[in-house]
Amino acid sequence: MNDDSFFSINRLVEFGMGMAVAQQMVNTMNTAMTSMHVPGSMNSMQTAAAQFYYAMIEGKQVGPFSEQELSRLIAEKKVVKETYIWKPGLPKWEIAEKVPEILKLVALAPPPFQQNK
Repeated sequence: MNDDSFFSINRLVEFGMGMAVAQQMVNTMNTAMTSMHVPGSMNSMQTAAAQFYYAMIEGKQVGPFSEQELSRLIAEKKVVKETYIWKPGLPKWEIAEKVPEILKLVALAPPPFQQNK
């Protein structure tokens, strides 16, 4: 067998070491990116902290609600597309259908169950 063959033990060892170095580089870059602070953004690039929301339900301001609690209210039809929502960072109350995070929750809510006859 020729030593220049891709399947020679030397080539396989080189390939394995190259993959290990590449994986270490990816891990280092991911760590650097998640701990990076962007000036003026007031937060790091890490996943956003748990978000909370307020809603106007039956003419009353209620909340704060976690995403999980808000999902339950959506499933119970207590929060609909016309419901006013506010979360930190919004300059004013918005209707639910104009808040992307709420649309995501609506999309994840299961449809009403209807048994086939």
